[in-house]
Parts: sequence; C-alpha cells; structure tokens
Amino acid sequence: MIKPLRKAVLPVAGLGTRFLPATKAMPKEMLPVVDKPLIQYAVDEARAAGIEQFCLVTGRGKTALIDHFDIAFELEATLAERGKRDALVLLREEAMPPGSITTVRQQVPLGLGHAIWCARAFIGDDAFAILLPDDLVLSQTPCMQQLADVYHETGGNVLAVAEVPHEQTNRYGILDIGHADGNRVEVNGLVEKPAPKDAPSNLSVIGRYILLPEVVTFLSQMERGAGNEVQLTDAMAKMIGHTPFHGLKFEGKRFDCGDKIGFLEAQIAFALARPDLAPAVRDFLKLYANS
Repeated sequence: MIKPLRKAVLPVAGLGTRFLPATKAMPKEMLPVVDKPLIQYAVDEARAAGIEQFCLVTGRGKTALIDHFDIAFELEATLAERGKRDALVLLREEAMPPGSITTVRQQVPLGLGHAIWCARAFIGDDAFAILLPDDLVLSQTPCMQQLADVYHETGGNVLAVAEVPHEQTNRYGILDIGHADGNRVEVNGLVEKPAPKDAPSNLSVIGRYILLPEVVTFLSQMERGAGNEVQLTDAMAKMIGHTPFHGLKFEGKRFDCGDKIGFLEAQIAFALARPDLAPAVRDFLKLYANS
C-alpha cells in the first residue's frame, strides 16, 4: 500500500554567506524573487502537490522564517482600514492553517543529511518530501507535483534530476542510471560530487526529493562523506535495491538562487512569466541589451 504524501522537510539552517551583507540580519530564504520570498515559493509548490505538514530545519537567526507564516494582525487591520482589499486577500490566501508548520534546530552545520536527520521525529514512519528553497523551478506543473505523480505510481523514492555540464559533476550528487522510460530513469547508484572522470553520468540531483522514511535509519549512522559532512546522497545510495528508486527529468527551468547570477536570472524569468509585469520588463531589458 502506498502511503499518502503529506509531509515536507525544508532545510533552512544555512548562513547564506554568498549574499552577504544582505543576509547579515535576514535569512537567505527570505530574499524575494519579484514579490515573494524563496521560502514562500517552496511552501506554495509543496502545497500544490497536496502536502499539508511542514518542518523547517532552522539555525540561529532564522526567526523571520517563522514570523513570515504567522498571522500579522496589525498589518491586516491596517490594510482593512485603508481599504486595500487586494493586498489583504493576498495575505489571507498565503496563510497557513494552525499547526501545519513546526521547526527543529540544527545546532551544528554537519550537512544536508544531518539536517534531515534532525527532523526524524516529524518524519516518523511516513514518506516525505524535501524542498531546498535555494532551488527555484519555473514550470507549467509544479515540480513537486510532477514528483508526487511518480511517487503515487511507484510507491518509492523519487528525485528531481537535471543534466549538468560533464566538467561540473564534482559540484553535485550524480546518478548512475539504469532503464529509462521517457523522462523517468531507474536509479542504480548515487555518487556525491564525483570527479568528471569518475562520474557515471551527467544527471544531477536538484533540491526536490520524495523519500521513504527508511532513509533516516542510514542517516542515524552519522557516517561522514564529501566535505566531512553527513551526506543525504550517501544515505539514499544505501536504499537502492531495497525500495523503488527513480529520477525524474522534470518539466521546467531550475534556477540556483544560492548563486548571485542564478538569483538574478530567476528575477527576470519570473517577472517575464507575469502578465502584469512582462511588458515593462521587456522594455527596460532592451535598454541594457547592448550596454
């Protein structure tokens, strides 16, 4: 029996050093793309896939992430008093049901695998999604919904994957692939940041996963991998052969918003996808096209 997919873990404990000084007093996940912070895009994408419960794995100085999903009574009262109904409706549409968000603290930066392990009580015996807010995906069908469709069909682990330049495999978790069926590939193995000469393919895992709870058992061993960190890739690799494991070449464009160029590109792409903004954005881009 395939378990319902109702939970998501969002690792958000990183320091955001690549965006200093902007992130000195603000979590990097609160950086806005057009008019929504990265964390909101991730939560909205998960909710579109039917996910109802969220665990934010936080660190020091991340309280703004929790405040963002709280009800701002004073702000809503002011908007109502001033007749700003559109803004008020927008806030209420984004509101989260009471009890739908919990947090745990990752006190030490021991890697993505360690962050997921910190959420073990929240995960329990359920399948769960992982969304890394730094990875933003622009697509017709939300990326997590695409993964959820595969999960509901196979009942196993599903990873969002994308092709990367072969010379850059040492930056990513790379798949060793088996049988391919359209955009879906069977995962025979996973290698964290292999040298290009050792990479089994150029298919990289991006920041969207659906995993079975058994992964926590392997994370609990606290084995150190690349960068002397507890790597999620290593724990997933141990599950291969025991449970169904697939990669999905998702429809859409992924933007690495942990990188300044990727973040700037996302601003333009998401603005151009908005009918209310696209004409003006195209006009001002022309001014800089030849500069």
